[in-house]
Amino acid sequence: MADLVGFAGSLRAGSYNRALLAAAADAMPDGSLLDVLPIDDVPLYNADVETGEGIPASVRLIKDRIAAADGLVIATPEYNGGVPGVAKNVIDWVSRPPDDMKRVTYGKPVALIGATPGGLGTALSQAAWQQVLRSLRMRVFTLGGPFYVSSAAKSFDGEGRPSDELAERIAAYMAAFVASLR
Repeated sequence: MADLVGFAGSLRAGSYNRALLAAAADAMPDGSLLDVLPIDDVPLYNADVETGEGIPASVRLIKDRIAAADGLVIATPEYNGGVPGVAKNVIDWVSRPPDDMKRVTYGKPVALIGATPGGLGTALSQAAWQQVLRSLRMRVFTLGGPFYVSSAAKSFDGEGRPSDELAERIAAYMAAFVASLR
């Protein structure tokens, strides 16, 4: 049994990564749950806001859910060969203030998944995430290699549902991630 949280690093309603994360939530092993966290209301990180007003309510919710969860799933697009800004912004806020990192990030297992219309999947984005997440002392799940979907338009239907083949891959990956948490 695992209680996971996740977010998609895209704000677009029709995002392949939002669809991938939803499919991962649907494919969880029996007794486990993946709760999709909204990031649409997370403001851009600004130390002046943090100092003057404190951590925004939307960020406190995300931090508390990550801290309480057994693991985190990030569905990451790849923008210009790297980490998408909105997703990195969430992690930047989550790491604030530094004295709260032990509660939220230290030792937290993280699974990276990603989908893109391009041919490389999200390989470059996921590689860039490794450095970011490890600097926060998070444990990046790497068993079986990265999970990415290239040429995503071929793997999702018009409603954002994965093909049978992709649904099977997602289920196997999520089962392996959950098993690694024991």
